Amino acid sequence: MSTYRYDTALFDLDGTLTDSAEGIIRSARYALEQMKWDIPSDEVLARFLGPPLIVSFQEQCGMNKEQAAEATRLFRVRYTDTGLFENRPYDGIVEMLERLKKAGICLATATSKPEDYAVRILTKFGLIDYFDFIGAATFDESRHDKIAVLGYTLDKLGIKDKSKVIMVGDRSNDIDGAHRFGLECIAVRYGYGNDDEFKAHSADYIVDTPDMAADVILSIRS
Repeated sequence: MSTYRYDTALFDLDGTLTDSAEGIIRSARYALEQMKWDIPSDEVLARFLGPPLIVSFQEQCGMNKEQAAEATRLFRVRYTDTGLFENRPYDGIVEMLERLKKAGICLATATSKPEDYAVRILTKFGLIDYFDFIGAATFDESRHDKIAVLGYTLDKLGIKDKSKVIMVGDRSNDIDGAHRFGLECIAVRYGYGNDDEFKAHSADYIVDTPDMAADVILSIRS
């Protein structure tokens, strides 16, 4: 008798479920303007898509930890009510989630976005009910990077057999975080990463569309 290869799928949010670039980049620019900090190029600002904010402000703008914490606070001033919804689900996401849910796959997020933001976004776009658990970061940075979020999510889900869990994401931190816990990872081309990044970090699968991600998750284990 055959069963699905995976019974649990963990999803990144930004760049995987929703295209949030506009709100993140505008809010990062706002924070830098408020601090009278040099505004980097659009190419550099695009690197904010994926990693934790406090890390991006340090790595992309040359801030120290205290400056990055203040920039993160200012980012949230704009993002909380405006930038949060400069966002949209990618084409095919609803259909993918419906397909997986009907197949009985346990669905959870594993996002570096704070939980309150993740819940508000998923609720706004009608996605929240597809998920059995919302794994996310905290505002106080006590749980902010992908490894911490994944560890928390796996623990809350009570995962025993990690070979039946797969991560879906669009950046190297998704791949590296998954591999840290012995999970396989699907990298999606429609998000903010690229094939060079995916191959350098040894993504287990690379797909073009949400439907192709579902095909991988619903593949059959003999």
